[in-house]
Amino acid sequence: MPRENSFSDSEGRSVTPDPEDEDFIISPASPNYSQRPPVINVLDRVKSRTSKRSMHSKVSRAHPSAATGPTRGWALLPPKEKFRAAVRKIMAIRRGTTFNSLGARIGAEPGVDPRRSSADATYGHIHRHCEIEIVDYSALRCITRKFTNEEFVDLMDQDSPEPVKRDPWVKVRWINIGGISWDVIKALAIKYDLHPLALEDVVKGNPRTRSKADYYTQHLFLRVLCHQLAEGEQNPGITGPERTTSPEPLEDEYDTPSPTEEKVDDERTQLGSSTSLRRRKNPVLPTSQKDVKFSSMSSAESPNSLAKLLMRESAAKAARETRQKEEASLKAVKHGERVEVDVSSMFLFLFRDGTVISLHPSTSLTFTAPISQRLRALDTVLRKSADPSLLIHAILDLIVDRALQVIDQYHANINQYEHDILLRPKMKTVRRLHILSGDLILHKRTLEPIKTLVYGLRRYDVDRCAALVDSSDPANAGVPIVGFMSHKSKIYLADVYDHMEYILSSLDMFAGIAENLIGYTFNIASYEMNEVMRRLTLATIIFLPMTVLTGYFGMNFVHFWSVNNNSDVFFWILALPILTLTVLVALFSDIKKLFYYLKKRAETKKIMNDSPFSRKF
Repeated sequence: MPRENSFSDSEGRSVTPDPEDEDFIISPASPNYSQRPPVINVLDRVKSRTSKRSMHSKVSRAHPSAATGPTRGWALLPPKEKFRAAVRKIMAIRRGTTFNSLGARIGAEPGVDPRRSSADATYGHIHRHCEIEIVDYSALRCITRKFTNEEFVDLMDQDSPEPVKRDPWVKVRWINIGGISWDVIKALAIKYDLHPLALEDVVKGNPRTRSKADYYTQHLFLRVLCHQLAEGEQNPGITGPERTTSPEPLEDEYDTPSPTEEKVDDERTQLGSSTSLRRRKNPVLPTSQKDVKFSSMSSAESPNSLAKLLMRESAAKAARETRQKEEASLKAVKHGERVEVDVSSMFLFLFRDGTVISLHPSTSLTFTAPISQRLRALDTVLRKSADPSLLIHAILDLIVDRALQVIDQYHANINQYEHDILLRPKMKTVRRLHILSGDLILHKRTLEPIKTLVYGLRRYDVDRCAALVDSSDPANAGVPIVGFMSHKSKIYLADVYDHMEYILSSLDMFAGIAENLIGYTFNIASYEMNEVMRRLTLATIIFLPMTVLTGYFGMNFVHFWSVNNNSDVFFWILALPILTLTVLVALFSDIKKLFYYLKKRAETKKIMNDSPFSRKF
């Protein structure tokens, strides 16, 4: 047993074990993941290479048999060295907390297993005060209960490994959760055995990801992007990672030891041969002041693996922060000149037993309030059918209806911009049209997968369920294939599909109108500029001959007829013919077009007068 004053890590293992209690501890295995490899004794992970060598030499000099015998050296260490080892262990764990809390590293294990302590360390900082509602209903009764985070976790933490029991009259159970909080998600995932890949989509949900439908053996998982008009700024309410939560330090099992360390590895291997688990040349976590000093060096010069990883993660984090600042700056520039649309993810789980789970990032359940009101009425299709797949349809239909409101707002803005441009084109209106055109392209990218999702639920539901059955297993021979969606829900999904067709066609139409209005505005501006230049050219043509003659007659001639007779008649005798000839030559094409226009107009008028239809009136 660990002593009362001993340190412990995040999994409850003693950092300073008693000499008689040094057996290896293995955490419970997850049903979805393979068992973790054996963990080396704490002392091996705490000490750096320098500290290990010095400590080993001290023990060897004091007790020659301790270094070579099968007995571990922990019991023979002086209290001062034990304390130093424990302190290094705690420091190493805390240095690794921030690194491990980043979670989404390249090459990481796919999926999230809530039974692992590392999941708590990675996602434990995601905490919100959720609004949770459980609705049990059938064709005759409907009961609604509300829970807080703690109450819901207590409900999920019942002793029975099976899902929460419900009354026999309950046909459908809807667990509606507003807000993403790790304590709630963890309890829910363990109780209902949510697939790790689906759970990863929930906790790492990116509002820009595509809507999709994933089929698993135990449930159907849907991720749908919700588009609704923004009502105000929302505080995400997710705090930063807690530094007090310490995940287990990383262990590298694939480093090849040097020949001088081969013997030490044989002595310090708890289970299996020396080649099954080997000590690292360099510790993953910094364990000494020297390692901390090296962490400020370049990755090529640093001997510590965690320092290299942290530097790469820091560079990636800095790039993400820079990108976020740029996006925030762009959003601030566009504020007030665009249709403010909130895009968030709705996560849906449909089970065979009639349980439906919905999760929405917003801590308020106002988004799904219309469905809750429909469930309270006896004469609705949801209540009469008591079909869980129809509840999924209702949520999808609600999401599409919210998107229709966004489309209507864009339609109103397009009409207003068209009115302003036809009345008087301005660059301010062109600026707004440019922003609107870009938003329409982005919304089309996020809305188009919803159409594919709805079509897949209607057309390929049974086929995808059949793909989950292992046909090579003789036990599955003759097993009937039943889809998650009922026949009635597929009929109603056709209406949702039609609405999505309208939304996408409207987006294309609005984008085309916006581009045409932008092009029209620049064409009008170009036309007006051409008209101005035409007027200036006409004025220049008219006054150019007179300017030339005026310059000639303004010379200081001594013998000149106009000067001697004090008359300008000679000037006009020259100016008027030259002016007339210049104007006729310069405007010959325009005069020709005017003559052609007058001729065609006269012919058209004559035909209209001679028409028998005009005589009747």
